[in-house]
Amino acid sequence: MINETIQDQASGLRRMTQPTLTKVVTVTGGKGGVGKTNVTIGLAIAMAKQGKKVMIMDADLGLANIDVMLGIRPKFNLSHLLAGECELKDTITEGPHGIKIIPASSGTGSMAELSSIQHAGLIRAFSSLEDEIDVLLIDTAAGISNMVTSFARAAQDVIVVVCDEPTSITDAYALIKILNKEHQVTRFKIVANMVRSYREGRELFGKLTLVTDRFLNANMELVACIPMDDKVRQAVKRQRIVVDAFPRSPASLAISSLANKALTWPVPRNPGGHLEFFVERLLLRDEKLGDRFGE
Repeated sequence: MINETIQDQASGLRRMTQPTLTKVVTVTGGKGGVGKTNVTIGLAIAMAKQGKKVMIMDADLGLANIDVMLGIRPKFNLSHLLAGECELKDTITEGPHGIKIIPASSGTGSMAELSSIQHAGLIRAFSSLEDEIDVLLIDTAAGISNMVTSFARAAQDVIVVVCDEPTSITDAYALIKILNKEHQVTRFKIVANMVRSYREGRELFGKLTLVTDRFLNANMELVACIPMDDKVRQAVKRQRIVVDAFPRSPASLAISSLANKALTWPVPRNPGGHLEFFVERLLLRDEKLGDRFGE
């Protein structure tokens, strides 16, 4: 039954992924407060300005805030989908520059960790999505829950946002270690956020690689140093993103440069990270969990 479901989902997803291979990028950080949601939305807007069809999935299923940050009020979110009150297409909300957003719910504890049945329901919903997407950006929750590792290990590229604080570095390393040791993720793209200079960003990267090079078999790449910029705070107050509100500010220029770089990252044509693989991996995980717990 599970295998038949996978095949049905795969055939549905091919309708979307074959015309335009979808680049799937997960943005995570291990710790909250490092600015990953700002980076995610900033990347989406910068890519959309270049004519790319971009979708953001808010995967912080218990404390979602993308809709709040953009000042939008979606009628439906993923909690309504899982409750059977709508279809996935009904949750999609348009943001600035035509980016599409799949919002999650906020303050709903039951959304933080889905059951295997709910998780499979979410996956099945993706197979009905007919939108053509160039880039799917997944903004994960903080921490190292199963949901975070599922989204990270199934993406083509994993961006880890880190700031120069001991807790941020420690939590980022813990996440990278779990993904590397337990899920065989070997490539990580590091964003040094809220740094005072490029040199500080390099030093921050050095602190992280000092331990990853010693204990892990992981390929670490510093892909951006985003400077501390008061324009970010000003934009947040306006419920806008800095790349949109202040496009020439230092943080905006760094995020736009990262977006240009990310668009050059290759999209594999075989299963191993595109959207079809993304949902199948989640379903297979649920099948294993079901077998383990007798569901």
